[in-house]
Amino acid sequence: MAKTYGVGIMGAGNISAAYLRLAPMFKGLEVRAVADILPAAAQKRADEFGVRAQTPDELLKNSELDVIVNLTIPAQHYNVSMDIISAGKHSYSEKPFVLSLEEGEKLKGAAETRGLLVGSAPDTFLGGAHQQARDIIDSGQLGKIMSGTTHVMSRGMEMWHPNPDFFFQVGGGPILDLGPYYITDLVHLLGPVKRVSAFTGMARKEREVTAEGPNKGTFVKVGTPTTIHGLLEFHNGAIITIGASWDVSAHGHHNIELYGTGGSIFVPDPNFFGGDLVTTDEAGARSPVTPWNHPFGVANQDLDKPVSRANYRTAGLADMIASIDGSYKARCGLDVALHVVDVMTSLLIAGETGEVRTLTTTCERPLALGPDAARALLK
Repeated sequence: MAKTYGVGIMGAGNISAAYLRLAPMFKGLEVRAVADILPAAAQKRADEFGVRAQTPDELLKNSELDVIVNLTIPAQHYNVSMDIISAGKHSYSEKPFVLSLEEGEKLKGAAETRGLLVGSAPDTFLGGAHQQARDIIDSGQLGKIMSGTTHVMSRGMEMWHPNPDFFFQVGGGPILDLGPYYITDLVHLLGPVKRVSAFTGMARKEREVTAEGPNKGTFVKVGTPTTIHGLLEFHNGAIITIGASWDVSAHGHHNIELYGTGGSIFVPDPNFFGGDLVTTDEAGARSPVTPWNHPFGVANQDLDKPVSRANYRTAGLADMIASIDGSYKARCGLDVALHVVDVMTSLLIAGETGEVRTLTTTCERPLALGPDAARALLK
């Protein structure tokens, strides 16, 4: 019988509930404990999902755990992941897994020295809609993808988050917070990025918190760009415009549009596993794509609401665990995550300096995850 890997959760915030709820769907893993610097938060999650509550130190020393999922705040991702590796356990992190290329390279070196794996969200690109987009592109139906656009823009986090301060400090902002979804999906669809350039700015030096809660009416100082317009040149020759902003009241841009020599494709929001795909032929005639039978495209959340969602967070963790035997490279592996961090931080540096920056990292295009391969991850 194949081994079942023990999993611990470090950080009992909002996202931990998704991992704890969805993990039982997947083969080869079992969440056994959750820890937080706030004991009451860990105990609440433990009681809710029937696992053990521990301190962070106890979780690191727990011999029943092979993998620890790092759900701490981004500023702590590097330190906590390094602690996990130092404890002799595989690490899987929420995005972004580090905030600088230097941190990522140190973590990579430590993991490789110990023969351990490091993986990172987002895993939404493993969803049915995004994998079907990959299949369409790889089929040659659209010819060669030469250009495209991607946009993630809104009014800002202070409109809905009761404690948005950290979003507006160094290590936050729309590129590092939401960029991982979009850039990872582009790397999955097109391959690695070669060069970037960007202009960056901010609409306001302070943001008023309007979300309900104790901080409503207070002001947050802004310490990082909140509008980024950049260009990504991929090794395959494609040139993609990226717009990321928390200074936009409304816009009409699609999430991702890719333009090929034989047609175009409109890809849904990469923050979600599902969504509608549309392609065009060379003459521009649009055709909705009939969803294929992919298990990670089936709605399983908000079924009682007007818009239901497919949510299979933990898929990337399950895929990494399945790859521990060395039979293939994890789709949400360290090299992809490190390259995405390189892209994001290079965009921010380019915005400061006006440079066109050639990236120092690259990665293999993640393996496609077709319907059969996705089913193999499920119980």
